[in-house]
Amino acid sequence: MKYIETMSLADKLAVGVRCIELEKQGKYEEAEKLHHTVPLPPYLARLYRDYIGKDELLKSGWNLSEAEANLGPGWLDKKFSR
Repeated sequence: MKYIETMSLADKLAVGVRCIELEKQGKYEEAEKLHHTVPLPPYLARLYRDYIGKDELLKSGWNLSEAEANLGPGWLDKKFSR
């Protein structure tokens, strides 16, 4: 199965650079919100879901588009074998 990316590496790096700039300016909350726009890798999305729960993961504001694209619709409620 081919991994599906929803944001290019160049765009992810650009967001990271901008986050660093914001942090240097003391704009930590803005940097965190921007950081959460980068898609969370599916393995981390699953780990976070298992650790903090579906509702908290959704409230956290992370971009879950790559998890959705790679794990399929309904992945938040799906049981995965380890």
